[in-house]
Amino acid sequence: MILVTWKPENRQLRHTSMSIIRLEKLLKTGSGGALEKIVQRAQNMDNLTTALRALLPDDAQSHLLAANLRENGELVLICSSSSWAARLRFESDQLIEAARMAGADVSSCKVKVSPSTGSM
Repeated sequence: MILVTWKPENRQLRHTSMSIIRLEKLLKTGSGGALEKIVQRAQNMDNLTTALRALLPDDAQSHLLAANLRENGELVLICSSSSWAARLRFESDQLIEAARMAGADVSSCKVKVSPSTGSM
């Protein structure tokens, strides 16, 4: 821990030291904190996206940008264009089954378009 005597000219140094200490506490693994939950959720989403991409033909894989599973069991797929969204909607039954095979409790599927991100 860094101790700094309070003087107006030390204000920035003290603020920086306290920020570093808070950041270190936040980044500690195994604490079960909010950051750990966020990282775990991101890893789960990435694993689900990877599993679903594997089901798609090669030309379609890069257009599935992300997959998420909401608490109500809705599988949400983000794709690069409306034409790819139509194709993914057509494949929704197979994608739901693939998500279930990956361990997700899926009840429905929704496809959204995010054209600003383009294909990966």
